[in-house]
Amino acid sequence: MKSSVRIHPSILNADHSNILSEIERVSKVSDFLHLDILDGKFAPNTSFTWEQALHIISGSPLPVDAHLMVIDSDVQGPQYAEAGCKSVTVHVESTKDIKRTIRNIKSNGARASLALKPASQIETYIDHLDDVDMFLIMTVEPGFGGQSFMSEMMDKVSKTRHLIGDRPIWLQVDGGISKATIEIARAAGADTFVAGSAVYKSDDPAEMINALRALAERTKPVIGV
Repeated sequence: MKSSVRIHPSILNADHSNILSEIERVSKVSDFLHLDILDGKFAPNTSFTWEQALHIISGSPLPVDAHLMVIDSDVQGPQYAEAGCKSVTVHVESTKDIKRTIRNIKSNGARASLALKPASQIETYIDHLDDVDMFLIMTVEPGFGGQSFMSEMMDKVSKTRHLIGDRPIWLQVDGGISKATIEIARAAGADTFVAGSAVYKSDDPAEMINALRALAERTKPVIGV
């Protein structure tokens, strides 16, 4: 979709028993599908098995943006790219060789992204600015959908936007994105938004995505994009 912002609905809180139909409900108004992979070790929850993930990746009419909250990102990152994900995000806290893993993800045809938990500082990872296609700033602690948006992370979002400068790097936020918070994140400099509970707990997921996009598009970032 052509827009100044991107909306990536997360299916973590969708109906897993009817997952392809749930994806279809948002397929015409979304940019990517956000696929959260939790192993119960990196974060205190589990989500989709490898077999379930493959089913989603192969059946999704949307390109898949995989967010790996796992302890072995160096192994799984390239595997998800090889499986057909168009974007793969690994966490800095669980990736032992960031440059090599980013390179391996890209070599399998996917965009490569680095995610930071709330306690991790972006300044520590500025050496990777010319390696990645996206940074993901977590606005909740990884693990569960439906958590409250951490507005104190907006300073990190603004710092990241400043460090990105003119590079063609997307800046994603994930956690607590709703009609009440998306403009705050956009003003801080984010351009790519993961929305889960706000979308799939609404009466009309597609209309909610349209509403979120409209709010973000009308908001001017404080730091130029």
